[in-house]
Amino acid sequence: MTIAELTREMHKFVASKGWYAADSPKAQTPKNLAVSLCLESAEILEHFQWRETATDSNALAGELADVALYLLQLASITEIDLEQAIMDKLALNYDRTWPAQ
Repeated sequence: MTIAELTREMHKFVASKGWYAADSPKAQTPKNLAVSLCLESAEILEHFQWRETATDSNALAGELADVALYLLQLASITEIDLEQAIMDKLALNYDRTWPAQ
């Protein structure tokens, strides 16, 4: 499945829950989505707290999926072509150097 197809599926799900409605208590604004993305990312850390590897790969997969879904939605509603942004960032990083430390 492509990023575009995943994005369409994500929008279909969000719309089915009524979260795009003007009176939704879960307004799908860029700020709210960015906050949600950070919160879901932090939940990934819980799988590694006090250990080097995750003990429940299914639960970790669910958290990774949550992060991906919020990322797809945030990129889409802010009209960012995520595929192009990724390719641009990779091109920039190829020419970048990082300190050894």
